[in-house]
Amino acid sequence: MNFLRMSELDLNQKVVLIREDLNVPIKDGVVTSDARLQACLPTLEMALDKGAAVIVCSHLGRPKESVAEAIYSLAPVANYLNDKLKAKLSAPVALNKDYLSKGVLVQAGEVVLLENVRFNIGEKKNDSTLAKAYADLCDVFVMDAFGTAHRAQASTEGVTQAMRQAGKTVCAGPLLAAELDALSLALETPAQPMLAIVGGSKVSTKLEVLHSLAEICAQIIVGGGIANTFLAAKGYGVGASLYEADLVDTAREIMQKTTILLPEYVVVADKSEIDFANFTSSLQHATATIKSIDDIAENDMILDIAPKSATLLADAIINAKTILWNGPVGVFEVDAFGAGTKIIADAVQDSTGFSIAGGGDTLAAIDKYQVAAGVSYMSTGGGAFLEFVEGKTLPAVAVLQM
Repeated sequence: MNFLRMSELDLNQKVVLIREDLNVPIKDGVVTSDARLQACLPTLEMALDKGAAVIVCSHLGRPKESVAEAIYSLAPVANYLNDKLKAKLSAPVALNKDYLSKGVLVQAGEVVLLENVRFNIGEKKNDSTLAKAYADLCDVFVMDAFGTAHRAQASTEGVTQAMRQAGKTVCAGPLLAAELDALSLALETPAQPMLAIVGGSKVSTKLEVLHSLAEICAQIIVGGGIANTFLAAKGYGVGASLYEADLVDTAREIMQKTTILLPEYVVVADKSEIDFANFTSSLQHATATIKSIDDIAENDMILDIAPKSATLLADAIINAKTILWNGPVGVFEVDAFGAGTKIIADAVQDSTGFSIAGGGDTLAAIDKYQVAAGVSYMSTGGGAFLEFVEGKTLPAVAVLQM
């Protein structure tokens, strides 16, 4: 991909508007998980080091447009950024709520955080007037929010268009550039053999991903409910397990394109022990039993890959030169049904191949099993990650390309 990078620019005394993904969980006015904030800090630090006057914008949650509810305010994020950046700042981080009506006063060495862009009418619909208002605030626009790059909204795609129309500079921030570099390496020019690990409850949610990966992967490990549909496609009984009967033929089509690695032994629980209204918590008290896929009973629910099979799959991971991981292979939140995902995670960590992981559950598993140091790149994008893997055009990325 050919796009201008923020690292290449002279930003001294320039007003720089940076679109970040600061959509983090907040409870009682305090950020409770700061992974996304930690990821964007190097971008803000780089801009400050380059002598820029920095404006940051983001969405938070799903508020109703024009209704500025306090629970969706970025005020706690402003406090967080102030704490983390104070050594580089010439003034405390300010939260600006009136930027559309009064503009923004910001000097080099300062950071101003704009209030939640989703409070603004027209943000989601990519209103051109709103996009121009964002563009009018700055000299340079930096798109650094990969997690929102699949949405054509005023603060992502629209502002870039408005900047170009005004003859101003647009570029990719370090976080976005790193995402695109890693994904391009994994998908456009992957070292072979390439292996993918795809988990999740339904084939239908990962159908396009599986079709795309089947074209470039020598092998695909499938887990979760997705594996059950593939097992059914091979003629195995899956008992009471979640699977999609209408996609069995589709699973067979995918198996004709590449090698799908399926477990021979799985971990099951009796359906009668599970409260589906409180699925995960009820599994804490369910009996985990290892069974061959030839012996699944009518009331059995497959909830994990058994260690014996996971270890064999781990050998394939170790031998891969490129690994893409999206989704756990079992209900890893419950230890009795998490051994398969742990073995897979350890194998990714131990592999010498290039590995990229994406998706909220995948990152949660990486965190639980403390294997982050062994993963080459962890994507901060959810939907954007999947759409890129599917081969779809990400609007906020496409508009950056030169």
